[in-house]
Amino acid sequence: MKLFRNIVVLTGTGISAESGLPTFRDSGGLWEGVNPEEVASAAAYELDPWHVNDFFNMRRSAAQRVNPNAAHFALAKLQKTQGFSCYLVTQNIDDLHEHAGSPQVHHIHGELSKRRCHGCGHVCDIRGDIDPDTACPSCRCTGMARPHVVLFGEIPIGFDKAIEITRQCELFISIGTSGSVYPAANLVNVAYDAGATTVCANLEILSAGMFDIHIEGQATQIIPNLVEEILTGRLNA
Repeated sequence: MKLFRNIVVLTGTGISAESGLPTFRDSGGLWEGVNPEEVASAAAYELDPWHVNDFFNMRRSAAQRVNPNAAHFALAKLQKTQGFSCYLVTQNIDDLHEHAGSPQVHHIHGELSKRRCHGCGHVCDIRGDIDPDTACPSCRCTGMARPHVVLFGEIPIGFDKAIEITRQCELFISIGTSGSVYPAANLVNVAYDAGATTVCANLEILSAGMFDIHIEGQATQIIPNLVEEILTGRLNA
């Protein structure tokens, strides 16, 4: 047993599923019956920004109707505990981590609660629907308003920083992610190669051999227990 003080956590849609937000790739998920290239790709946005905005307007509306769950609150507790450094990287575009009280969240795939100008890149908060014709408060152009999310064909936000911090961690935890979304899925390789202890917490055991510890179950059940084990030095590594 060891007291890990330098931690990186990667979360995926599985952590928000118990709050009522559907995952993307599971049965009944957002991609079932939908071609993501038609609603969530850079090419689709260039062809029909209204169609892409409509898809994410629906996602934003759904995200605003749900609340963080016990797993979100447990990670916020870990982040706020003195003596521990926990850097939170999420593939999720919802803001449930923030609503749970997490003081730092790195959204590598962007945020539904923000709007970006496709022209100048200005980002601002938004609660309602995005109208592409809304004038940008920075450059005043119209027809360029879009969700501040990473579409297929675009580069994750600040991923180099995520890699740099992961290289320095003692403990890497992957929560609620399929391990098939790249480049985020490479973070465990970075941590493993750097000598960190790696943990996979998921509904199903992943086949990836880079994980030292596998914890199977629902996030609301296993993450609070995992956080307590970390804080008390009882994590069996």
